[in-house]
Amino acid sequence: MATAKATTKAKATKEAPVVKTLDELKSDLAAKLADQLEAKRGHRAGELQNPRVLTHTRKDIARLHTAIRAAEKEGEK
Repeated sequence: MATAKATTKAKATKEAPVVKTLDELKSDLAAKLADQLEAKRGHRAGELQNPRVLTHTRKDIARLHTAIRAAEKEGEK
């Protein structure tokens, strides 16, 4: 007779993100754009080991654009 164990997953709590200033967000964006440019060059040259870097970088850039826009809207109020 097999007994079934009750498995419960502990919910992982996320820590609050560090609040960055608008200038820090813009500098992070510039760095990500430079990283994306280098990754694209490496991909075209066949040197890029993991092409998923392109997708992750593009999504990070979109997140930064969203955060910048939200910070600008907050500053208007």
